[in-house]
Amino acid sequence: MRNVDAQYNLAGTMDPIYAPSALRSPEALISAIDFDALTQNLVGLEGKVDKDPKTAAIILAGGQGERFGRDGGKQLVEIAGKPVLTWSAEAFDAVGDVGLIVVVCPKERQAEYLARAIDPFPFVTPVVMAPAGDIRQESAFSGLEYVDDRFEFVVLHDGARPLISPELIAHTISVLKGNVDADGAVVAHPSVDTLKVVENGVIMGTPDRTVFWNAQTPQVFRTGIYRRAHASALSDGFVGTDDASLIERLGGKVLVVEGKRDNIKLTVPEDYLMLAAAVHTMLRERAGEQE
Repeated sequence: MRNVDAQYNLAGTMDPIYAPSALRSPEALISAIDFDALTQNLVGLEGKVDKDPKTAAIILAGGQGERFGRDGGKQLVEIAGKPVLTWSAEAFDAVGDVGLIVVVCPKERQAEYLARAIDPFPFVTPVVMAPAGDIRQESAFSGLEYVDDRFEFVVLHDGARPLISPELIAHTISVLKGNVDADGAVVAHPSVDTLKVVENGVIMGTPDRTVFWNAQTPQVFRTGIYRRAHASALSDGFVGTDDASLIERLGGKVLVVEGKRDNIKLTVPEDYLMLAAAVHTMLRERAGEQE
């Protein structure tokens, strides 16, 4: 494990005994996947913007990717010839109600992100860059500063979740629009693992897992309440674990939209294997549909 730590700078983030062997060189394990053959005749997602779009998207790409352990972080790692960030942004570009995409990333890397993940691709939706903060919540607030009042809804998404589909994004927005008494809607999936309550290394109980869901992104909110939630959190010094928690603490109503377990966030190197395999399957399915 010493060599793995040296290569990926993962000391303290992985179990020193049971760290997966994929950490050593994840790309080598998918060398047999011929992405070029799958994509050379494949038409990608088609960007579109409605006449009067009501939603702005904030894509959070500010993480330094320490756990991923690669110079330059994870946002520009390529899968099937496109950076992870591009996959995420293209899904929002293909949703007509999204009229603005705000990419939040380190200020000193904005030109690099544009040159590698945005400019080479035919985006239809306007894309602007916002400077990332020191923590995720600060980055989300920074992105929100670029959203003007014409957008009634704002959708937050992790730039390192490249498998999100335009259909699920549009559906989540529609769920919120269709529930006038709701303030937000969050994509999540039910917990499938047995959960344990642990104190000082001792299991204290086994809660009913049917009431637990694993939160993902996108998370969609009414822009006005989302602004107020950020202002309140800043005033009170509150730091939430996700965007919905800012709304929840004000007593807001947040709905859940069931997503897919393959809406994976690229965090550590072995996630790359799962993402690559999922992309491989998706591309094969699309190729089959076009035959």
